[in-house]
Amino acid sequence: MEQDRCGSGARRATAAVAVRSARRSGAGAPRRRLRRRVFAGLVVLLLTTVLPVIPAAQAAVPTPQTDPFYAYQGATPLSDIAPGTVLKTRTLDYHVAGLPLPVRAVQLLYRSTGMLGQPTVNVTSVLEPLFRFGPPRVISYQSFYDSLNPADEPSYAISGGLSFGGLIPDVESLLIAPALLAGFTVVVPDTEGETADFAAGPEYGYNTLDSLRAALASPAAGLWGTSQIGMLGYSGGAIATEWASELAPTYAPSVNRMLVGATYGGVLVDPAHNLHYVNGSALWAGVMPMALIGISRAFHVALTPYLSAYGQQVFSNLQNASIVQGLFGGYSGLTFSQLTKPQYQVPESIPVYDRLANQLIMGTGGTPTTPLLIDQGANGTLDGTPNAQPGIGPGDGVMIAGDVRTLAREYCSRGVPVQYNQFDSLDHILTAVAWVVQAYTWLIGRFAGLPAPSDCGSIAPGNSLAPIPVP
Repeated sequence: MEQDRCGSGARRATAAVAVRSARRSGAGAPRRRLRRRVFAGLVVLLLTTVLPVIPAAQAAVPTPQTDPFYAYQGATPLSDIAPGTVLKTRTLDYHVAGLPLPVRAVQLLYRSTGMLGQPTVNVTSVLEPLFRFGPPRVISYQSFYDSLNPADEPSYAISGGLSFGGLIPDVESLLIAPALLAGFTVVVPDTEGETADFAAGPEYGYNTLDSLRAALASPAAGLWGTSQIGMLGYSGGAIATEWASELAPTYAPSVNRMLVGATYGGVLVDPAHNLHYVNGSALWAGVMPMALIGISRAFHVALTPYLSAYGQQVFSNLQNASIVQGLFGGYSGLTFSQLTKPQYQVPESIPVYDRLANQLIMGTGGTPTTPLLIDQGANGTLDGTPNAQPGIGPGDGVMIAGDVRTLAREYCSRGVPVQYNQFDSLDHILTAVAWVVQAYTWLIGRFAGLPAPSDCGSIAPGNSLAPIPVP
């Protein structure tokens, strides 16, 4: 009976979302209407088939906030423990939508590093292939779970837990399966860390690299003899993959020596630019307050003194939101000026924000030494995001193509082999499909030792990535 009430409530909520979406898109292009209907249909499918069983699953699987496995209680201070050190180990079945699969998963609690350089703990999941040929080869898959809720972490979904935002890691099993079937060990870190610090790029990188350190050091993971690691991730997973690739040479040189390639798409290069890009947009505007919450959380800085009464309400509502709630929670058309007091109508008018945003510009943490494949869409008009904003130009609806091109050209100038693909007719979601088709083929070539393709000489100029001047 309880499950029936949950299911019908989800259907009513989804129907209301569909009605609002239909009203907003009445004057839009036919393709935009079709895209929204398809997206809404997927949400309906997930809500009506998976959400009704969440209460029972949650009763059986403790969340990361209540599961003792996620907490370090040792006598040695974390500050005295090296990053990547394994603190706890457990072995279980790999679950998808709460159902166990015949794939062994080793989960590790390990020491990592937060945005301020402080010692933290985090969890990663090492998925073992059914068959392996020769020495273990590792793919580090960074999820695009994009959430402010620790219960949406991939490790929780893999252990059998279900949450609304955790449906994304379940869907991503379709992207992980080809690697497992090909005999690769797949490492899936909780990239956002124990407090779900959404959009805090360098922290994503630390968590990813320390995840690999821990996996390589764990006897239970069985990765002794590994000499090759590839990394891939899209959107939120691209944040982790990119930052890991640029931080690896200095932060984790032992891991860096094993990297054969990194591929990512839908890239958040300069978050300050992206706030302006999605400001007032039809679909992606709700990501704006989510990113501000995640960044303030990661840096331990309060942005509430700058918020309007409405902004404080939005921040309160989104404290534990998933990306799905950000997109479909009623924030279409939301603007930054609605979130802040009259004297702070643009982000750059808040000096503390300027200092934080400048630390999140990709390419400022180091130079990758591994080949890169970067894909980016440039038709955000499909999602209702204008393409003609001065200094920004076309994007995929949430990420900005000109920023990604500048990053690619910068790495080219530093001697990194880069293959860059821009899909001018695709938005953020459709580009993910185009990217994943190429990603594994490209990575297999790197594992095989083939020369990395590069089109550095033909990448068009992009936007300036100069930091915001801080008074």
